[in-house]
Amino acid sequence: MKVLLAWSGITATVTMLSSLLTPNPVPAVRDRAPAAPARPAAGGVAATHPVLSRSITPTRAPAKFGARGMAIAALDSTVQKYCGSCHNPTMRRGNLNLRGYSLAAATESDATEKIIRKLRAEMMPPPGSKRPGGDTLLALVETLEQTMDARPVNPGTRSFQRLNRAEYERVVRDLLGLDVTAGDWLPLDQKSANFDNISDVQALSPTLLEGYLNAASAVSRMAIGDRKAGLAQVLYKTSPFTSQHPWDQVDGTPYGTRGGMVVKHTFPADGIYQIRVNVGGGVGRPIEDVDVSIDGERVALLRYDRGINRNSESADLPLGADYLLTEPLTITGGQRTLSVSFVKKVDGPYEDLIKPHEWSRASQGNGSAGTTEPAYLMDVLITGPTKILGLSNSPSRLKLFTCAPTAPAAQRVCAQSILERVATRAYRRPLTETDRTALMKFYDAGARTGGVEGFEDGVRLGLQAVLASPHFIFRFERTPTGVAEGKDFRIDDLELATRLSFFIWSTIPDERLLTLARQRRLSQPAVFNAEVKRMLADPRAEALSTRFAAQWLRLQDLEKVKPDAFLFPDFDQLLANAMQKETELFFEDMVRRDRSVLTAFTAESTYVNERLAKHYGIPNVSGSHFRKVAYADDQRRGVLGHGSVLVQTSLGNRTSPVLRGKWVMEVLLGAPPPPPPPNVPDLEQTAGAKDGKQLTTRERMEMHRDNPTCKSCHNFMDPIGLALDNFDVTGKLRFRENGAQLDTRGNLYDGTPITTTADLTKALLKRPLPLMRNFTENLMAYALGRRVEDHDMTTVRAIVRDAAKQNYRMSAFVMGVVNSKAFQSKRAEPVTADANQN
Repeated sequence: MKVLLAWSGITATVTMLSSLLTPNPVPAVRDRAPAAPARPAAGGVAATHPVLSRSITPTRAPAKFGARGMAIAALDSTVQKYCGSCHNPTMRRGNLNLRGYSLAAATESDATEKIIRKLRAEMMPPPGSKRPGGDTLLALVETLEQTMDARPVNPGTRSFQRLNRAEYERVVRDLLGLDVTAGDWLPLDQKSANFDNISDVQALSPTLLEGYLNAASAVSRMAIGDRKAGLAQVLYKTSPFTSQHPWDQVDGTPYGTRGGMVVKHTFPADGIYQIRVNVGGGVGRPIEDVDVSIDGERVALLRYDRGINRNSESADLPLGADYLLTEPLTITGGQRTLSVSFVKKVDGPYEDLIKPHEWSRASQGNGSAGTTEPAYLMDVLITGPTKILGLSNSPSRLKLFTCAPTAPAAQRVCAQSILERVATRAYRRPLTETDRTALMKFYDAGARTGGVEGFEDGVRLGLQAVLASPHFIFRFERTPTGVAEGKDFRIDDLELATRLSFFIWSTIPDERLLTLARQRRLSQPAVFNAEVKRMLADPRAEALSTRFAAQWLRLQDLEKVKPDAFLFPDFDQLLANAMQKETELFFEDMVRRDRSVLTAFTAESTYVNERLAKHYGIPNVSGSHFRKVAYADDQRRGVLGHGSVLVQTSLGNRTSPVLRGKWVMEVLLGAPPPPPPPNVPDLEQTAGAKDGKQLTTRERMEMHRDNPTCKSCHNFMDPIGLALDNFDVTGKLRFRENGAQLDTRGNLYDGTPITTTADLTKALLKRPLPLMRNFTENLMAYALGRRVEDHDMTTVRAIVRDAAKQNYRMSAFVMGVVNSKAFQSKRAEPVTADANQN
């Protein structure tokens, strides 16, 4: 309630946030014309604003010749002749009208960047259409790029961002040493431009504000502990897709065990707890021993024999499920790692004529009488504390309490130093006197009871206020006083530190970064570049793989595909997790070793553990830890051979060349095909057999695209997807489908014949510019926290040109983004009437 009162004291701020967070349906900057006519200012601000530039008389005559000596008039004629036949007011292919398009007015057209993108990828004119001879198309795209890049750079703008789920978890870990699940309190984050940190969709709602307040209350109690904690129950369930195989060890469980689960559970205080384990299965198997360990130390060993353990609590469970209860356990408070697993008693082949060898419960009903199967873990329930014994110094308490006075006079001084230290990092800036006063009011309210308990209660309430503060949750970037709308300005050093830290580490700045920012030294080029290199070498830079790369490559979509358990019995959640980790480690290696981004397509090695290596057919790999291994041949190179990509672009029961082709066009090339027209039958509706013969996916696709409406787009997607069809739904290499030999031959949209993944990779790398520019666009969007607009493409092209000189090394792209005007500057937005009133 007291934290809610704190929010009530910032009503004006929340009102402002509500207006700022309302999604703007029109692109920022481009369509924000001022209410009154603006005068051309120094620096060419008016000239860069498309609305204003239309009323400005050019100071020099337009050029008559473009790139490669081609006449502008001839290039205009090329556009009308080869593009206007489809992109006109009548047909509007791709929702684009190029009738009357002129290169002289290229900077004023929303179509220009679309044209550049398609021409650089050589996707236009489309396959089968007439093309101009010689280097006419190259001259056209180079002329368009030169025209667009001649404009002054527009850094763009954004209102502000808030902590999303992933960032909240990382910040809490940095501040308090706690691993929390933000989804327990915060709603799902919306995505825009592939990422969950884009400001234009970070809307503010009462539900969201309530979630942050609830999180602040819960996290503060988790960090300090709770001497008054009541009896509570927390249930952890296993996924039916998780392997419980007789010889699969789950990461984090003791060596010599199999199956089970590992969770991080916060025990609110030192006390007496009881753990209940729900086990099922075990038909025809010997008696199982269930190991219960905390922080790697066994606290209980439970005996399981199906049916023998059943009690009154087990009466309503499915057949074969039993509750196993530990004795009351004395457990030290704080966040602890709990593992429950089966003691591994057998090794080698497991004979089962009904269940698949790589075993999970994905295809199982409630009963499985008559089959042999290993016992499996269903859920774990933690109950307690039934008795509180005190509070020990957990890692979070040690991190928080840097002093522990017993004298009442010293307690308030100590509390102030604790709260000031935490709030300075949480707010990412030095505290004001108002900040200090407000925090100490919360401390005083909590410390009224006096003594050690009162001291800790006061610190907890102050910490709760910090975590509920808008200065913690929101990342404000203020416009300096006196900067007129439409003018560009550099952001403050402290704001620059925050941008940099959330980009590379996905968390708050560390002490070194904040110190340099407070000293106004961070914006000095030499200091700034040195800090970027330091941050890239820090282990926290793994966020560029687990956050940026994972979202760019859409690894979250791996969860959406569950291969049919009867058709693909060897696939389970452990294998899916290994596939995602492979891609994340692969990208992390690129960052850590500063490799060329082109190795994402050409790498001759990857990261696997025993399970994934076995799935890929890579020999001589044992153990659950990941290690770097070389491929035996060129069948599986780069991310196009990763299971994480191949599974997410499949359906549950068959591969999908269409989805795989679309993924390459959309994710790698940044040139997605248009959505299918209405009333087009799905491929699933195409006959699966003909003349008694089961059709392959290719044959069904050819029947499907007999429809002329479908053919134009499928000519792009299908050859790409077919080149990847040698991998089945689970990413295993294959050569036959439905008994017939696979036919993966096709021609890329530029006419290059491709059959294998290696062929596709070589064809794509013939033109690295579209790949590298699309990568840079995604990196910029993630770094800036806003969508990349047409006016940003000048910066994108400049970054790629500089990176090419460094063989497209990863650091070249990061340095290019963070040193760009878009990253270090903003354009002042128009001030609304509402803002003036406030």
